[in-house]
Amino acid sequence: MSLNPVMLGVRFLLELTAIASFGILGWRAVDAPWRFLLVLILPIAVAALWGTFAVPNDPSRNGEATVAVAGAVRLLLEIGVLGGGVAALYFAGWHRAALISGIVLVVYQALAYDRIGWLLKR
Repeated sequence: MSLNPVMLGVRFLLELTAIASFGILGWRAVDAPWRFLLVLILPIAVAALWGTFAVPNDPSRNGEATVAVAGAVRLLLEIGVLGGGVAALYFAGWHRAALISGIVLVVYQALAYDRIGWLLKR
C-alpha cells in the first residue's frame, strides 16, 4: 500500500473534524453545567479510542499499536469515529457542516480503496 500525502492530509483533517464535532455536540446537546464537562470529555474519549486501537505496522500511522486489533476492527472504528463526527454535527444542528463532512468522508473512503483492502487483509 502506497501512502499518498494528499490522502493522509485529508484523513487527518477528517480526524480533527470528527473529534471536534463530538465537542460541538456536547456543547449543543445539554445545558450548563454538563456542557462544560461534555465539551472536554467527548473529544478526549474519541481521541483516546482513535489513538489506542491500531493495526500493527499500519503504514499510515507510526507502525506501533498500543492495543493491536484486526484490520476489520480498525476499519469499523474508523467508520464509527469519522461517521460519528458527521452524525454529531447533524444532531448538533450543524446540518450544512454535516453534509459537507459526510460528502468528503464518502469521497475519501471511495478513493482509499487500497487502504480498506489492506485493512481487511489484516
